[in-house]
Amino acid sequence: MRLSLLEWSTSRIAERQALSSAGSRRGKVGCAKDIVEHCGVPRLLLSDSPLGNAAGKLGDVASQRPTLELALRVLESAPGPRTTMQSPLRWSADPAWKRDYCNIDHLAPEVLA
Repeated sequence: MRLSLLEWSTSRIAERQALSSAGSRRGKVGCAKDIVEHCGVPRLLLSDSPLGNAAGKLGDVASQRPTLELALRVLESAPGPRTTMQSPLRWSADPAWKRDYCNIDHLAPEVLA
């Protein structure tokens, strides 16, 4: 059975309301602070990483485990909704990754082919 976008959205809203009224804490791990905070997530662990990689590097348990531990700490310690905690973990020690990551001007032609 496939749900329409409206049906899916309505069910998600009802689910969130039920979880909130039951006292469940919810949060998100994200890397686009302006977008996620604008949406009003309850609790946010902000990662300094490329979009789609907020939980750590793909296949790298050494970066994923501490991210999960920090996210659980945000759930435990956040004083209330709309709390943001900055992760101390970094994608790279060199800040140039922000300029270079998925920048087609910095990719070799064979990568683009």
